[in-house]
Amino acid sequence: MANAHSASSDKYYVPHGSPWPIFGSLTLFILMAGAVLTLESGGIGPYVLTAGFLLLFALFYGWFGTVIRENEAGMFNMQVDRSFRMGMSWFIFSEVMFFAAFFGALFYVRQLVLPWLSGEGAKHMTNVLLYNGYEGSWPTNGPGLIGGRSDHSFTTIPALGVPLINTTMLLTSGVTLTIAHHALRAQNRAMLKLFLALTFLLGFAFVGLQAREYHEAYTEMGLTLGTGIYGSTFFMLTGFHGFHVTVGAIMLLVIWLRTLKGHFTPERHFAFEGVAWYWHFVDVVWLGLYIFVYWM
Repeated sequence: MANAHSASSDKYYVPHGSPWPIFGSLTLFILMAGAVLTLESGGIGPYVLTAGFLLLFALFYGWFGTVIRENEAGMFNMQVDRSFRMGMSWFIFSEVMFFAAFFGALFYVRQLVLPWLSGEGAKHMTNVLLYNGYEGSWPTNGPGLIGGRSDHSFTTIPALGVPLINTTMLLTSGVTLTIAHHALRAQNRAMLKLFLALTFLLGFAFVGLQAREYHEAYTEMGLTLGTGIYGSTFFMLTGFHGFHVTVGAIMLLVIWLRTLKGHFTPERHFAFEGVAWYWHFVDVVWLGLYIFVYWM
């Protein structure tokens, strides 16, 4: 059944004492400790990291489950709804700044560092400090000794292959999500469920194709995270974006499961809108990646 919101319009809901904040702090500590141990020495690191991810899943399941139950019980009025929207807006802004840092690093290297290193004034020092015959071209493979192939070379991933398919799927998922949103507002639950399912399926397909692309890059193209500044910026940008797509697809799946249980009304559906904002943000970031990383 659809939820019935009966919260008083003049009272702001203050949640009761909750164990989830301290549980979340401990979870993040274990997760980061596991990541550091895994990168530094291995050993028990992978086990600690796995435990951290399991605790993170329990955190999300428990904490978000509590919020959902409170919402369905009608405890949230419109002021709480506005608070949620403000929080999601600031979260997406922080994500914009996160990716802006990586795009800024890519711009700095390509437009400032490489031309300066290959310029007449710095060429002598470049040959002395780096290696003879340095060419400030993109993509750079350093001194020709860091590509993943046997001859230390690497190949860039063509823009018209898997990246183009992924671009088409991600843009299509933005359209299907918009259709689902309009269906929710029109109380067309059947269309809502269908197009929302198509959206997260396209998201998971995107991640699957990107994993295949990574495998081919490492095993056939000689392109790895250690392949110079090109390899590091490529995998940092596309890898973090792939992580965001994974998180977004999981959130869409949860929203879809909630629609199957009759949650959301045409007037009150912030959770749906918040995930939709996040998904459209992921779409826009990918367009920037496709243009500046694959094409240019």
